[in-house]
Amino acid sequence: MRTDRRTPVPSLAAPTAHERRHARDRGWRRARRLAWCVVVPALALGACSSDTGDSASGTSSTTGPAAAVPIVFNGQGNDLAAYLSVPPFTKQIVIPHRDDAHPDGLDINAEICFDPQNPRRFVAGEDTLQTTTGKPGWGIFDLAGDAIGALSARQVGKLVPTYQQSDDNAENYGCGFLPDGRIVTTDVGNQASGDGDGQLIVWFGPFDSRDVKYCKVDVTLATGQGMLVADGYVYVAQARGPGIYRYPISEFPTSNTPAGGCDSTDGTGAPRTTKVTGTEFIRAGDNNTLATPNDIAKGPNGKLYVSSVFNGVIAEFEPDGTFVRNVLQPPAGESVGAQPLSTGTPLGVGVGPDGCVYYADIGIVVTDSGVGPGKNMGSVRRITFDAAGNPQPPETMDRGLAFPDGIGIFVP
Repeated sequence: MRTDRRTPVPSLAAPTAHERRHARDRGWRRARRLAWCVVVPALALGACSSDTGDSASGTSSTTGPAAAVPIVFNGQGNDLAAYLSVPPFTKQIVIPHRDDAHPDGLDINAEICFDPQNPRRFVAGEDTLQTTTGKPGWGIFDLAGDAIGALSARQVGKLVPTYQQSDDNAENYGCGFLPDGRIVTTDVGNQASGDGDGQLIVWFGPFDSRDVKYCKVDVTLATGQGMLVADGYVYVAQARGPGIYRYPISEFPTSNTPAGGCDSTDGTGAPRTTKVTGTEFIRAGDNNTLATPNDIAKGPNGKLYVSSVFNGVIAEFEPDGTFVRNVLQPPAGESVGAQPLSTGTPLGVGVGPDGCVYYADIGIVVTDSGVGPGKNMGSVRRITFDAAGNPQPPETMDRGLAFPDGIGIFVP
């Protein structure tokens, strides 16, 4: 693991697993990781309100039949945390990070993705023991329990590819599920300058293994980030590149063989396809407010939402990519300094089925050491909307966090 390269100005990249593992002691990640995953807000006009719920039962306290209240997952300081999505935002650590107190713990980070076809199956970044015997990749987990305090997760498999860079400097990040159960992932790749070498990969079941077959779809992502699977496409954010690209699912390989569409190999000798073409969909700064496109998500109203961690923005777009408005932005005149933006710098973002938005604020600051997350300045927040669909000021669900990463939404 290289820890000697530091960048005094932001180059829009991702924190290494080594830095995540030692975040509590060091308080800073490398400035390179300023362009991360965000699975952004859904906006259901008038649907998402600030109604409270029953934190013990996990059901709504509003009138009418009880409805399951979503549970919000967040990777923070290598722990996997879960929150009730309504006040008082009760919290549980579902998977603790590995240390002397938790020798069976796991280091969890990056995007958290639930399988729409199998809602108790999820994928999250997992790089336990990366500096010794482990490998960076994505853990596959099955979730048990329906309420905060009663949740548990069992790892059933792991996705570990080759990387264009060495394994000890690899940065696993985005994930998603295709409609037929295949899994897609992105990794960051080159974090500083030059041509991008992040990867988009499709994985083929069965997934109860640590030797899952795969085919690389793209090996040129410029800081590969979070993704969205929707409407027949895989949308991928490139934070240091032009913005959001999309890839037609119909062109994706069905196996890691030439017969399945995986017709070539990459520089590491791993299987790769030359048959899938990605096209630019949303360009950063092109009549919009995106500085670093980090992730894209689709709301229940059909709109698309893209995060920009560097300037604290979540932007709304029409399905054709036309910019509409910002649903999150810092107050006028406020900028990143020794203290984070009051509205945060959104990293991971998720949306509940009612349209409420949940995001992980990484807490970026500017100091004499450069630009990066401040020590224990991260938070998890919720945005509700009024009856006219106007976003309300974010509510803080938790604060004082060490580098919160991705957001995942589970509906019991």
